[in-house]
Amino acid sequence: MTADLSRVDRALVNAFQGGFPVTERPFEPAAAALRERGVDIDADELLARLKHLDDEGTLTRFGALINAEEIGGQATLVAMHAPEDRFDDIAEQVNAHDEVAHNYEREHPHLNMWFVVSVADADRVSEVLAEIERETGQETYNLPKQQEFRVEAKFYVDGPIPDGDVDLTGHGPDVTPTDRETLTPAEVDLVVEIQDGLPLTATPYRDVAETIGQDTEWVLETIKRFDAEGKVRRVGVIPNHYALGYTENGMTVWDVPDEVVDEVGPAIASLGFVTHCYERPRHEGVWPYNFFAMTHGRSEAESERRVEQVRERMAEFWDVDEDDWDTLFSTQILKKTGIRLDERARANTAADD
Repeated sequence: MTADLSRVDRALVNAFQGGFPVTERPFEPAAAALRERGVDIDADELLARLKHLDDEGTLTRFGALINAEEIGGQATLVAMHAPEDRFDDIAEQVNAHDEVAHNYEREHPHLNMWFVVSVADADRVSEVLAEIERETGQETYNLPKQQEFRVEAKFYVDGPIPDGDVDLTGHGPDVTPTDRETLTPAEVDLVVEIQDGLPLTATPYRDVAETIGQDTEWVLETIKRFDAEGKVRRVGVIPNHYALGYTENGMTVWDVPDEVVDEVGPAIASLGFVTHCYERPRHEGVWPYNFFAMTHGRSEAESERRVEQVRERMAEFWDVDEDDWDTLFSTQILKKTGIRLDERARANTAADD
C-alpha cells in the first residue's frame, strides 16, 4: 500500500464508498454510524480526515458517482493496433480528441491501445473513429457494451469495517423514482456541478444548491431520486485505487458460448473483486472474445489468483480451453480525464422542461 493510512482513515475508506447520507449535514449521521462500529470520531473530525485523504490523493473525489449512460449520450470501448515505432505519435493523435476520455496501453500482441469514446450523439462515435483512422492510418475496433452485469469499482483495505457495510441511504427525504429519460435544465446544472465531486464542507448539498440557485431540499431530493433511478451509481468516497495499492489492473476477456452468456454474466458479477463485467461484440478474424471481466489486485500474485478464480467460475458453465480467454494487463495510462457530462447532459435536455 502506498498510502499511509491510520486506523480511522481505513475505516472511512471502507465504510463510505457508497451509502453516504444525503442530508443537509451528512457528516453527523456518518460519524454516528462509525461510532456504532467502534471508531471514535465526531462530525468535524470525519470531515477533516476526508479533506486530508482528498488532499493527499488517497481519494479521487467525494460525492455522487454519476452513471453517464443514464444521463444521456453514449460511451464505447475501442481497441486498435499502434505499431511500436509510432506508438507515442498515435497516442498523441488519439488523445487529442476531446471525445476520448480514457486511453490505456495493454499487453496484447496486436491490439495494444484501448480507449473510451464518450459523445452526446451516438452517431458521433462513427465520425470520431473515422477521424482517428484517417489520422493514424490504423483500423479501430468498436466494442460497445451489449449487456452490463456489474459496475462496482470498490476497493477495500485492511482495517475496520472491511466489508464496507455502512448504508445510510435511508437518511434524507423520501423520493419516488420516475421513468423520465430526459433532464430538465435545472437537473443538467446539478449534474455539471457535482460531476467532479461535492465540496468538502459541513453542508455540501446546501453549498451546491447555493451555487446553482436552487433550494437545498430540491438538491437533496434530486440526488436521492437520481440514486434510485440509476442516474447516480452511489454517493460517497471514490478512492484512488493506485494509492490504496491496487496496482495490478487485469482485463480478462473470454470467448463465452453465446447460449450461456446470460448465465455466466451474473455468476462472474457475483465475485466481489470483479469491478466491471460486460458482454461486448466479437470482431471476426481479429478479436474472438465477447465477455469482459475487470479485476484488480494489490500484487501480481493476488491478481493472478483472482483471474484463476474467474476461470474456475467460468468452467462451471462450459469447457474452457486455453485459447478461449486472455488477460490484458495495463502497462501505461495514456489519458485519463474522466467522461465529461456537460455536453451529453445538455443534449439530453427536454425542450419543454
